Amino acid sequence: MNIESAFDVAVVGAGPAGLASGLACAGAGLRTIVIGPPPDARDARTAALMDGSINLLKRLAVWDKITSTAAPLRGIRLVDATGGLLRAPEVLFEASEIGLSAFGYNIPNAALTSALEATPHPLLTRLSDPKATVSDLAGAHAVLSTSTGRTITARLIVAADGRDSPARGAASIPTTSWSYPQTAVVATFTHSRPHGGVSTELHRPMGPLTVVPGPGNTSNLVWVEAPEEAQRLVGLDDESFRRELSGRVGELLGVLSAVTPRRSFPLSGRTADVLGRSRVALVGEAAHVIPPIGAQGLNLGFRDAATIAEIAGDALRAGDDIGGDGVLARYDRLRRRDMTSRVFAVDVLNRSLLSSIPGVHLARGFGLFALATSRRLRARVMREGVMPSSDAPAFMRPLHRSGEIPAA
Repeated sequence: MNIESAFDVAVVGAGPAGLASGLACAGAGLRTIVIGPPPDARDARTAALMDGSINLLKRLAVWDKITSTAAPLRGIRLVDATGGLLRAPEVLFEASEIGLSAFGYNIPNAALTSALEATPHPLLTRLSDPKATVSDLAGAHAVLSTSTGRTITARLIVAADGRDSPARGAASIPTTSWSYPQTAVVATFTHSRPHGGVSTELHRPMGPLTVVPGPGNTSNLVWVEAPEEAQRLVGLDDESFRRELSGRVGELLGVLSAVTPRRSFPLSGRTADVLGRSRVALVGEAAHVIPPIGAQGLNLGFRDAATIAEIAGDALRAGDDIGGDGVLARYDRLRRRDMTSRVFAVDVLNRSLLSSIPGVHLARGFGLFALATSRRLRARVMREGVMPSSDAPAFMRPLHRSGEIPAA
């Protein structure tokens, strides 16, 4: 066996969730390799990372590399734009209500991925390869083959290779999938009024229209529509699109300009029936796919990364098999409730907007009214949105003021 090809952990997939998994596993004392293609520098998407995810980046020594590109999220505004006879009150969540300067930060994907790529660790190896195939999961080590013919062995595979994860398929892990009659249109635009660090989510009959603060007077757009309407919006010239968008958010942000090219994504959902099997642990979209509503997707993936690193590190120090059934069962148990509750909440919110049943809209309106009028309920929802109240991974807890050093 070539010792340079033998590792404790092999992470398959080199997006943000995979790179964070690699750094976290290395920080937990595990000899780790991350295998995947180089990042796409043209990725214009952004990620709204909550406070726990920012803590993870700080502990991995990544945060200082991206602060200049990060826009703070100091508030989240929910607006009932369904057009119903009984309009729910506007709800504004402010980070200061729970003692935070910001709920998190909106960060360009390209900058985040580059910073993760650029962060070294003595126990971490990065192998740029377009495809790694899991060829054997039967023994005491998993075996992977790269596109260049290299063989990699590891006691644990972390599958971060996306929603159609080949590594998940190799472990014969089934999934449950569903779709929505919606498509999201994404873009970035400039506006004349400052956003004040407040993200605004307009609840509309075909789904939410969300504008997330970017650096300066820029915002990132996620506009959910019926597929045919989304196709029409993407096909508009820039000036026509700007006018349509201005008709919906202009009062909030003033004069709009400099809209970037639009992209569209059909909305769907998928969850793995089990999060680990046969030396394979699933993270990110290999484990769960949810619509881009409520900034949950990558935050869930980062919690996956932090949790598997912590559990595998504990197993290593205890002399246990880091890819064994006990470790994978514990990982599934610790992540299952968080994953299920977030997927359920996003699904219920989205379907409540699509529903034609009056009682559903009435219930949603009462929920918004309760949030608008109860400071205690609002604070509870905000804390849970920033970080689950139970089983928070150590990697995602705040650094102590006394000078605790990062894990990486």
